[in-house]
Amino acid sequence: MIENVHQHLINELQQSSKTDTIFIIVTVLFNLIVLAVNSGMATSAVSEKANPSDDTILIIFILANVVINGVALNALFTGKNTRKKLLNGLITMYQDMKVDKYYERSLLNNYSKRYWSFTVVIICLALLAVIVPLVIRLF
Repeated sequence: MIENVHQHLINELQQSSKTDTIFIIVTVLFNLIVLAVNSGMATSAVSEKANPSDDTILIIFILANVVINGVALNALFTGKNTRKKLLNGLITMYQDMKVDKYYERSLLNNYSKRYWSFTVVIICLALLAVIVPLVIRLF
């Protein structure tokens, strides 16, 4: 039975990692696309042939950017908490089985650092996708 529980925890960790990876990749790509689209809209809005809808599209993409990045960060924090709980369960299991000396506990800190790095990248790209087009548009 313990092997089944162990395998279940490992499968959950793998699924959590895949989900986090998808959220990170999609969010990074989304931010880069929003940066490009909004920069184009902002450039168009200040040109001689400005379309009145350019500012509206710019605002819509900024709002969508805030919402999508908020959802992605929430998913990332959920993934971090899930990973922590699953790993703590594995450590407890390993302690009960007297094999915990084979699991390096510093991995828990490394995972936290990795999630922090992902968070910083997402926030920086989200800010760039908002600030750069606004600078182009307003200045």
